[in-house]
Amino acid sequence: MSKKLFVGSLPWAMNDEALKEAFASHGNVISANIVTDRHTGRSRGFGFVEFENDSEAAAAIEALDGSEIDGRKIVVNEAKPKN
Repeated sequence: MSKKLFVGSLPWAMNDEALKEAFASHGNVISANIVTDRHTGRSRGFGFVEFENDSEAAAAIEALDGSEIDGRKIVVNEAKPKN
């Protein structure tokens, strides 16, 4: 079963591919997407990364939560399901 992570405080210039590359060393990334403003198309500064399994996702949280990307300290945790 796949596991989706929330990634916050991302650099504004980061794109989906760069987000995927940042997490790829911690497991098989199924998808990575940055949420954009629907009117301007600009990044909203957060996104989601989906891993193939729970252990890879847990390793990514452990390694990357609080780490820096382009000078910004990112937040990585389990994504909450939509209600």
